[in-house]
Amino acid sequence: MNKTELVASVAEKAGISKKDADAAVAAFVDTVVEAMKADDKISLVGFGTFSVKERAARTGINPLTKEKIEIAASKVPSFKAGKAFKDALK
Repeated sequence: MNKTELVASVAEKAGISKKDADAAVAAFVDTVVEAMKADDKISLVGFGTFSVKERAARTGINPLTKEKIEIAASKVPSFKAGKAFKDALK
């Protein structure tokens, strides 16, 4: 499912226009991104938790040259599915 299909599905299920659904989806995505930039955690009970995890610096290998390279520490987005979400997929 791509964004257009998601917007159409949200519009249909919520009984709103596609324009309003697109605005709602965009607002949700923007809010999640802003919260994660601020290192906040977003918890949606039954659905899951969005958070930021830190990856430590490490040594890697360039597969082309087999040369060792240093990979810098970084922050990565993470999502952990909630129990209700996991159970719905069984």
